[in-house]
Amino acid sequence: MTTKSKRAKANAELAPSGPQSIPDAVKALKTFKGPRFDQSVEVCVHLGIDPRQANQQVRGSIAMPKGVGKTARVICFCQTDKVEAAKAAGAVEAGGEELVAKVQGGWMDFDVAIASPDMMRLVGKLGRTLGPKGLMPSPKAGTVTTDTATAVTEYGAGKLEYRNDSGGNVHCVIGRMSFPEADLIENLEYFMAVIDKVKPASAKGHYVKKCVVSGTMTPGVEIAI
Repeated sequence: MTTKSKRAKANAELAPSGPQSIPDAVKALKTFKGPRFDQSVEVCVHLGIDPRQANQQVRGSIAMPKGVGKTARVICFCQTDKVEAAKAAGAVEAGGEELVAKVQGGWMDFDVAIASPDMMRLVGKLGRTLGPKGLMPSPKAGTVTTDTATAVTEYGAGKLEYRNDSGGNVHCVIGRMSFPEADLIENLEYFMAVIDKVKPASAKGHYVKKCVVSGTMTPGVEIAI
C-alpha cells in the first residue's frame, strides 16, 4: 500500500469539495503546500467529442494574455531572404535545405519548429523525425504560416499548441504558481473561451464535460461548468 507524504495529506485536507468557480478554484490552488520550485499550473478539460472522428478533433494554438512564464527555443524553415528576419525575431536557427539536413543529422536542440508553406516539400522529409515528438509544423497549430517572423516571436514568448488526446482530453499550461491570482484567472478564463469557440460543429450533446486545474505537484480542483 502506498503511503501518502505529509504534504499530500495536508493538501488533501485543504482541497475543496465539489466543483468551484474559476476564482475560487485558483484561490484554493494557491493554498496548497508545494515543493520549492515554481510549479506549472495546468488545466485539463474533458470534452464530449469522438476522438476517432477527424471532424471532431480539437487542435490549435494559444497565446495566454498573461503569458505562461516560460520561453521556447524556436527554429524556422524558410527561404534565404527570410532567414535574417526569423533570427531577428528570436529563432535559434533558420534556413532551408541546410537546416533540414542538420535536423536529419540528429540536431534537436529546439522546442518548436515553424515553416513557411513553400518549405513543407522539404520539411516533409522530417516526418519520421519530428512527428513522434510532436514537432512537425502544422497549419492547424499555426506553425506553418507565411508570416514566419511573427510566429517565431509568439512561440518564442510562450505560445502553446493544444490538441485532444485519444480520451477526448485537452491539456494546457496556463501559468506558474508564482503568478498573481488575477493573472491565472484571466489565463484560465481565456483558455475556456477559446475551447468553447473551437467546438466542432459535429460534436453532439454536452461539450465540456469536466474541467480540472492543478499544479505540477498538487491535487486537482474541479471547475464548475
